[in-house]
Amino acid sequence: MKCVILAGGYGTRISEESNLKPKPMIEIGKKPILWHIMKIYSYHKIDDFVICGGYKGEMIKDYFEKSDFSPLNIEVIDTGLDTMTGGRLKRIQDKIDDTFCLTYGDGVSNINISNLISFHKEKKSIGTLTAIHPPERYGVLNLSEDNVIEFHEKHRGESSWINGGFFVFEPTIFDYLSDGDATILERTPLENLAKDKKLTAFKHNGFWQSMDTLREKELLEKLWDSKKAPWKIW
Repeated sequence: MKCVILAGGYGTRISEESNLKPKPMIEIGKKPILWHIMKIYSYHKIDDFVICGGYKGEMIKDYFEKSDFSPLNIEVIDTGLDTMTGGRLKRIQDKIDDTFCLTYGDGVSNINISNLISFHKEKKSIGTLTAIHPPERYGVLNLSEDNVIEFHEKHRGESSWINGGFFVFEPTIFDYLSDGDATILERTPLENLAKDKKLTAFKHNGFWQSMDTLREKELLEKLWDSKKAPWKIW
């Protein structure tokens, strides 16, 4: 099974570092966060990666070309500088011919990827996202059992869930990506999947953390340095 990683954005909210390198290459414990994400998947025997590059994508490509990452199979593809998330996915359609994983290049979790995939196959949906409890700034999902019904503005509470990425998709997802490079995966495509009752949610109550700001980077660094990084499952 392949894992697609969206790694082409500008990283404007962490611009102090992303001015120098793409956000997925910002280091936690002297390793790019992209490396940490790939280690999570590799632990679950997913070793075939398609990385959707964009902003400073040549730095990502150089990183993987200059070192031996076997047994991983890694392909870095330029999906455009200003392409949106759905557009980036659409651009690598020819690389996908079966069920695949997809995630963002800036977040880590102790999610059980194997269980996520099994859940997706059991539900027979087109897409499965990982639902997590939100920090206050995120919009939330309305769930009915394991189905995503609709999206709402942010509010706080243990009953609230947000889209934490760590997706599993069937190739049919490409039928929902019809607006070219301007397609934002998290808007019309996922909303239409939800309306068609083809989007399920795998509820994860464990650790999840994105790295959108320097404060969040420092949090991840502290966890790594303490030898208690929850996402270090390998």
